[in-house]
Amino acid sequence: MGRIATILFAHKLGTSLEPECKMYRLAADVFNDCAMMLDCLSPALPKIPRVILLSFSSVLRALCGVAAGSSKASLSAHFAKWGNLGELNAKDSSQETIISLMGMLAGSVVVAKVSTQLATWTTLILLLSIHIAMNHAAVRAVSMHTLNRQRANIVLSNFLADDKILTPEEVSSQERIFELDGVLRWKAGSRVGQARIGVTLTSLATRHSVTGSLSILNMTTLADVYRHEEYLLWYEAASRTAYIVLKEGASSTSQLKAWTQALWIAHRHAAIQATSDALDEMATSRLIVVTLEDLTSRWSGCLERLKKAGWDTEVANLETTSGTRIKIHAGGWPARIVGIDTANLHSAR
Repeated sequence: MGRIATILFAHKLGTSLEPECKMYRLAADVFNDCAMMLDCLSPALPKIPRVILLSFSSVLRALCGVAAGSSKASLSAHFAKWGNLGELNAKDSSQETIISLMGMLAGSVVVAKVSTQLATWTTLILLLSIHIAMNHAAVRAVSMHTLNRQRANIVLSNFLADDKILTPEEVSSQERIFELDGVLRWKAGSRVGQARIGVTLTSLATRHSVTGSLSILNMTTLADVYRHEEYLLWYEAASRTAYIVLKEGASSTSQLKAWTQALWIAHRHAAIQATSDALDEMATSRLIVVTLEDLTSRWSGCLERLKKAGWDTEVANLETTSGTRIKIHAGGWPARIVGIDTANLHSAR
């Protein structure tokens, strides 16, 4: 069970392990502590339930191994500021060895003092709670310099609203360890919408041909609007969801710009909703054009200020699933953008 879980977990969530390394680092400790509690519970159960419980425990340990190993690699790369990753890992292993020895000595003292079942469970829960609390504090103390979805929401909403760029240290104090995937939040506050980045143009056209929120004519117009960008973006007002299609060779800064526009549109839509006005297809198209023009005029200055504040804009950390790219051949504009199976436009992995 554990080996199967390892393969499935790595396949399903492998892309999100680096962007969300802080979350998975803490999640790995939660998985391990839960597995430990299940192991302690198993002797009290009959044979068949015990086997099921131990199987579930092995799954949790497998999830812990994948999450801990991958997130540790990302965090180690973050701390290796002078390229001394090998030295850092060697010292980290030595530190773990010393801590393990100290833990064995402390455990020998505790075991000698704990004899009753109540005392055993009380001590176990207390120690596991301290373990989770300390690891939570440790993860919160890390200030990552790359922009994942949540950090991009915090930094760029402050830029759009107050023309202020927060530093990594300021963002880490506002960052949630566990956050919903794809959520758009304004200044780390209330949720204003949702975004999906790296979607296929085929799925976008299929979805909106059903909902009716994006016509064939509007897709052609949309393609013309984004002819100078490395992405396409459409906003579905009914579900408050932005769909981002990336072109082949889309840079990390283009992905960040696309996410910023999605956040900007969702925030402005929330403000419009507060006045009880609804967005039709034409109003949505105007909102897309206006936000793109506004963002384009400020984007180069934003990138320079992000770098000066200590952010690494060269690393793309916004996709948490395997994304798709589209390629538009020269001379293909703007004709037949919805002809996805034609020679002018095709999806490229």
